[in-house]
Amino acid sequence: MSLDDLRLTGTPNLTSIAEKGLWLMIQGVKLVKLETHVDDRGYLTEILRAGDEHFTKFGQVYLVGNATRGVIRAWHKHKELWDWFFISHGSAKFALRDDRPESPTHEEINTFILGERSPGVLVVPPGVYHGWMSLEDDTQLISTASEVYKRSNPDEVRVPPDSFGYEWEVKGR
Repeated sequence: MSLDDLRLTGTPNLTSIAEKGLWLMIQGVKLVKLETHVDDRGYLTEILRAGDEHFTKFGQVYLVGNATRGVIRAWHKHKELWDWFFISHGSAKFALRDDRPESPTHEEINTFILGERSPGVLVVPPGVYHGWMSLEDDTQLISTASEVYKRSNPDEVRVPPDSFGYEWEVKGR
């Protein structure tokens, strides 16, 4: 039985998934692989379209750059805001933790690697803690949010990078 088979049968039995050694994607999280069109002029990658099934609404878009590899920006979650993350330059390790008590994947942690050599959009729903670490110097993240950031009353809860026992360092294999 594959993870896709389990997704098609409704709410997964988390114990059976763990016993089978399968990895469980946090409910509502999606990694959307993108296609890059290359020709003699260069390349073009479509990141996000208004009609995409994984897109809800537009609030704002911003560019975040980490000057050196190993910089960690974590953890925070939102009450209402959805995030769509895309690495336009370099590469990054993303970590997500489901903090929604009603979710069948409550407390599940997922890790994703995104970068210019493997383009994708990471979709993060409200209630999921998230953070990222640059894996290369001058990594750039394009972040699209469903809501406009309110400086006077931000929709965010922050906790330190060492929360949840997550290990950010890259380990040799």
